[in-house]
Amino acid sequence: MPTLEWIGKDKVVNHHLDVPYRVLDFKYSYNENGVSDQESSSDNKIIKGDNLEALKALLPQYEGRINCIYIDPPYNTGNEKWVYNDNVNDPKIKKWLGEVVGKEGEDLSRHDKWLSMMYPRLKLLHKLLADDGAIFISINYIEQAYLKLICNEIFGANNFISEVAIVNNPKGRSDDNYIATAHESLLIYRKSKNLELGGFLPEEKVTKRYNKLEEESGRKYREIDLRKTGDEDLREDRPDMFYPFFYNEVTKDLKVGSLDEKLPDGYMSILPMKSKTVEGRWRWGVDTAKRDIKKLLARYMPVKKQWSVFEKDYLDEKELVKPTSAWTFKDVNSERGTEMFTKHLGFKKSDFPNPKPVGTIERVLQIATDKNSIVLDSYAGSGTTAQAVLNLNNKDKGNRKFILVELEDYAETVTTERVNRVINGHKDFQGVGGNYNFYHLGQPLLLENKFINENIDIQKIREYIFFTETKKQITVVDDKDNKYLLGEHNDSLYYFYYEKDKTTSLSYDFLSKINKSAERYIIYADVNLLSKSECDKLNIVFKKIPRDIARL
Repeated sequence: MPTLEWIGKDKVVNHHLDVPYRVLDFKYSYNENGVSDQESSSDNKIIKGDNLEALKALLPQYEGRINCIYIDPPYNTGNEKWVYNDNVNDPKIKKWLGEVVGKEGEDLSRHDKWLSMMYPRLKLLHKLLADDGAIFISINYIEQAYLKLICNEIFGANNFISEVAIVNNPKGRSDDNYIATAHESLLIYRKSKNLELGGFLPEEKVTKRYNKLEEESGRKYREIDLRKTGDEDLREDRPDMFYPFFYNEVTKDLKVGSLDEKLPDGYMSILPMKSKTVEGRWRWGVDTAKRDIKKLLARYMPVKKQWSVFEKDYLDEKELVKPTSAWTFKDVNSERGTEMFTKHLGFKKSDFPNPKPVGTIERVLQIATDKNSIVLDSYAGSGTTAQAVLNLNNKDKGNRKFILVELEDYAETVTTERVNRVINGHKDFQGVGGNYNFYHLGQPLLLENKFINENIDIQKIREYIFFTETKKQITVVDDKDNKYLLGEHNDSLYYFYYEKDKTTSLSYDFLSKINKSAERYIIYADVNLLSKSECDKLNIVFKKIPRDIARL
């Protein structure tokens, strides 16, 4: 498979492995009642901090669990100020990624910087994505080609789903040369073949065709001629679909007949005639027509001067429409994003330039989530993704969760404030309810000497240890009878025998307190008092806790 090369790629391909695990420092929670200093049980999170470190911090709890990722990364137009800088040791990378991208033109180093910024973040997003999940990335023409190549490398070219043209400026950009750009791209990748995507409800231009009302049921429908049109629409194409309907114009009785059957008294025969002399065929076979005869009606066509049979196509039976590769919906227009942000939510245009339309992200969620999905946006911006999640939950009584990450200071003045106003309402905007916890990126779990950071809450350390061992979320949180048990995985029990202010020893005394059986035991402690043969006999794997016990 062709891959993209750029200067410095070798320094960032595995850089995500060197990013330290940090804890999330809780700051406050928010719901319809306002702010609280108590961390709530809400699974909605807004995190202020660099998204590379934030994504790494999410791994112990969320690796392989995120159902839908939507990101709107910097487009690298040369106008924005860049703050997403990797802490890469190589001097070249430090120089490239430490500089603000200016209007220096389409020079190669500008793309090098952008690719070096994106690559490790996409690697972590891939780890977080669920096996049946999908990632949606908004981008424009400047980096679209490069983005597709590195996504092919990270997610796999066979997991590319589509590139959707989002027509967000139908009139086109008047300041563009030659061609006025009217769209941006939405790249879609899956994690595996287990992905299933849904569709959209039919638009008004479709539903308005259902302009007839069935009095007895109150259902709306439209009439579709049962005669086949287009290719292979002649009798000789499907002779079994050339048969008569018998219709009584007085009683309105319609039934399926046969060519060798005598016409009943008071009935007329209706055949699928393309014209008075050309024989066509029906769309349904005899068995289908008999089964669904209540969905059929006979009607005279005055223009053609002949009778035909029509199907009642009910609106409430209309299936979701498969998305196309061009979204021209009004709700994806950029003007809708600004209108929501300023007119309805009360912000100034200067508070955040070009906020994403809620409709764009709601449509992503409609096709890629169910009512219990977890949605991640690591370039949160003004918080549009959170609004889309809360809106959809309000509409279908869902329980989708959102995780937003934003580095800039406006995370606390715009992003969170927008979500607050969406939850509680603002002037003419009706609140939809909801909640979230707000966090800052905290201390690293491991210090530079690779010892655990003992200033961190013990439960965070336990979560980290179990995750590094199993790549799973910890299963034991508070078990008084098994204080040091982390959890079970693949017939193995994991114990973290740790006390902050004293050394711990793997001994027979400790083993006597284990009241669970397993094929194998992985036990962390400061000291091992058992011999190797004793550990082998008892199926114990000892691991030394990475900390400085000399101080104890």
